[in-house]
This record gives sequence, C-alpha cells and structure tokens, in this order.
Amino acid sequence: MRSGETPPRVGVFGLLGSGNLGNDGSLEALLRYLRAEHPEAVVDALCGGPEAVTSRFRIPATRLHWNRGEYRTASRTGAIATKGLGKLVDAVRTAAWVRRHDVVIVPGMGVLEATLPLRPWGFPYALFLLCASGRLFGTKVALVSVGAATIGSRPTRALVRWSARLAAYRSYRDAPSRDAMRAMGVDTRRDEVYPDLAFSLPTPPAGGPGGAPGSVCVGVMAFHGGNDDRARAAEIHRRYLDGTTRFVRALVEEGRPVRLLWGDDVDEPVVTAILDAVDSPLLTAASPASLDDLMKETAAADTVVATRYHNLICALTVGTPTLALSYAAKSEALMARMGLGAYCHPAREVDADLLIERFRALEKESAELRRILAERNLTARRELEGQFSALTAALFPTTGHGRDHSHDRNHDHAP
Repeated sequence: MRSGETPPRVGVFGLLGSGNLGNDGSLEALLRYLRAEHPEAVVDALCGGPEAVTSRFRIPATRLHWNRGEYRTASRTGAIATKGLGKLVDAVRTAAWVRRHDVVIVPGMGVLEATLPLRPWGFPYALFLLCASGRLFGTKVALVSVGAATIGSRPTRALVRWSARLAAYRSYRDAPSRDAMRAMGVDTRRDEVYPDLAFSLPTPPAGGPGGAPGSVCVGVMAFHGGNDDRARAAEIHRRYLDGTTRFVRALVEEGRPVRLLWGDDVDEPVVTAILDAVDSPLLTAASPASLDDLMKETAAADTVVATRYHNLICALTVGTPTLALSYAAKSEALMARMGLGAYCHPAREVDADLLIERFRALEKESAELRRILAERNLTARRELEGQFSALTAALFPTTGHGRDHSHDRNHDHAP
C-alpha cells in the first residue's frame, strides 16, 4: 500500500464460528490469503458465532442475526413476532455493516444450495440482504469458491438467484455449481471454477502418529436428506444410521481399528449412537476442533469412509484413499476431480454389503490412488493460486484500495 492510501476495509460473512468445521476452514484459508497478500487490510466478520470467530481467528466479529433464536422453530405467537421483527432489524443491521466496508467476501461454503434442510427466511434471506446492501452502497461482495445447486423451493430459489446476480464477483468450487446457477437464470459467462478453498490449507504428513495398521476413519453426519426430503427425513436418517452402523460393526468384527469422526456439532449424536450399538475397544471416536485436526486424523488412517463434504476434503487433501457416502452432486464432483469417482455410495441408501464390497475395491487400489491424489492435490493448489490472483485483481485494484464514496456503484461482474 502506498503512503497516504486508506487500508482496505474487508468484511467476511457466513455461518462461521457456528460449529461447522468446513465453514471455519474456508474462513481460515481466506484469512491466510489476506494476511499474506494484503496484510494492510482491516478485517472483521458478520457471522453466526462471533465469539468463536474472534477467539480463534483474532478478528472482530458481529452476530449475523439480531434474534438469537433465528434457527429454532417458532410456534408461539411471541416467538413468531420476534422472528418477524428480527427480519426488519437484520435488514438495517446488515446494511449498516456492509456500508462500512470496501469489500465483503463470502468464503467458500454451500451458500447457493439447499442440499440440506433450509428455510428461505433464514440464511438465504441473510445472503440476499448482504448482496443487495453491497449493490446499494457500492461495496463489492464476492462469493468465492462457493457451492451451488438447483433449488426446488421457489422462495429460496428466488433469494439465491438474486443474491448471485447482485454479487460483484462469483466463483464456484465445482462445475455443477456453476451449471446450477446458469439453470436458475444467472449469467455465469464470466464466472470461474476453482477448487474448494480448503485445498490451500497446510497439511500434515500422511501416515501421521497414532494410526494403527489397517485403521479406518469413518466420518459420519446427522443426515436426514435434503430440502425436498422433509416428509421422509426420519426414514432417511434411520436408513443412513443403520447402514453405517452395520458397516462399522463388520470392520470391527474383522479386527480393524475404526475411528469415528464428525464435521459439525450436530453430528455428535450419530457418533454416540454408533458407539452404543457397537461395543468394542477397537471402535473409538475423535472430537476434532478444526480442519487441521480432521486432517491429522485422516492422515493417520489407512483408508477413510466419509459423508460430510469437508471430511472428504480433509482425507483427500492428505492423500488417504477415500470412499464417499455421497448425499449431493458436490461430493461426486469432488471425488471425480480427485480421481476417485468410482468410489461413491449413496448416503440415502446405505447398503452395508455393497458398501463393504466397494470398500474392498478401494483398498486393493490403495497404492495407485495415493499416487493419483498426490498429483491432483498439486494441481488444486496451483489452481487456487490463480483464484487468489483473480481475487486481488477484482477486489484490490492497484489504483488504490479505498472505495470512492462519491460513487456508490459496482463495476465488476454485475449481471
């Protein structure tokens, strides 16, 4: 930054600090980029868990929603009224926060999808407020390596579509995400596809300490289907839990050490249920606090079977042969990108016998798969260097970092 220039004011936005390790990993990757390439930037967050974000990442943070019960179901009149009032208050709070920044970045995450149960007036509404405020006040809003999927619910689809249209910069973590936004009416001709931001994080060495011969990490999830599966949610969850438990039991009965992992606080009951059902000293569980912890666990294992998207990324990034219990197109796209497209099994239909058969095939090809993963990881890191260069060009022009407040408009990527 040249003498006399104002340091850029950068905001980060999302469900960060809320117990989802993948979301926080995306934030960590973004902050590493900002601190390396733009150390003069003044950074703060508008997020789900401000206390956790400030404690871990050492940046000021503001709560995303005025109503602390935003994501709890409201049935009483008072709670419903509070939620309604919260929507109005959040519109004002979000606009005021956005206006204080030159740039706001949404780092990774599946912010343009509804592959898990999602109400339109929750996060989709919050994202729309962000992007609309950015357009109104001339603050560049960047959606960086985000996930997207075609959305059936009309209100949710409309909010997501307008959020994307109003953003100043868009990139996606896989080609199906870009295709989905195009199908929903967004002009994606200038949008690029890059790997998930987590691929830029430092990784521990493969075969780290603590791994027993033949050990398997099984990443589980509180999976109840997607946004369109609400009527079948209990059935889908029971089938997923039963099939995963049978698979874990079969491994343990063979004398294989199995380590259960999760990627979000809501997954812990699934871990507890499997531990209760499979009583064996060979079955243990980890309580990872970060993607770094997850990477260390998966690096120590011979093989990994995982459901959550960022559990998959952690295993793939450290080069451990991995089988995906896939619940969305993003998992299959990720596995194909990393050369393991043949090793997916549907999370909605966990057939333990078929899963074991596919797992055996994975193990037979272990050495070759490790070689492929090493090559694909190098490629992913190079591509993310390109992503960060593109971000610098789009959001931090060399003509000066400070925003010209006399022109409240966006120039980059506006549809």
